[in-house]
Amino acid sequence: MPPRVAPPPGPTPFTVRPARPGDAVALAALSGPFARSGALRERSRSQYAAQVGDFLVAEAPDGSLEGCLGLSLHAADPAAGRSAAGVLYNFCVVAHRQGGGMGARLLHAAVARARSHSLRALFTATTGSGRLFLRHGFAPACPNLAPTAWARSLDPRRDARVLARAL
Repeated sequence: MPPRVAPPPGPTPFTVRPARPGDAVALAALSGPFARSGALRERSRSQYAAQVGDFLVAEAPDGSLEGCLGLSLHAADPAAGRSAAGVLYNFCVVAHRQGGGMGARLLHAAVARARSHSLRALFTATTGSGRLFLRHGFAPACPNLAPTAWARSLDPRRDARVLARAL
């Protein structure tokens, strides 16, 4: 009988899960380099702690967080003609995991979470290419179609593109 040969090493596994209150410090640490580069808005640790329930995280086998994505829920505004919608924010994946499917898995999980809340649309703003969003059904959108409070919070100096996807 020939000796057994180990399969070639594959990508390191990871788990996508809802963030827990104890993850706030790790969320801030993970997001910090992206904020310093200008890719994300600056947020304090206390903001991450207050919004930890919005986040999905990608957790490595050693327990470290290697990616995250926030989903804020916005109630319908019938007076403005808007149905319930979500906003995806603070999307980041550590450099050594980019291009390996982690971002896509986070995005799929966020879409599933949005559907479970009966949201009708998802919005995001990006200063990057937005390729991942575009590959997953997002398209350029007018900020006036987005939840009012979020659209007003967009910083015009960041020159972000608003993307949206119907659910």
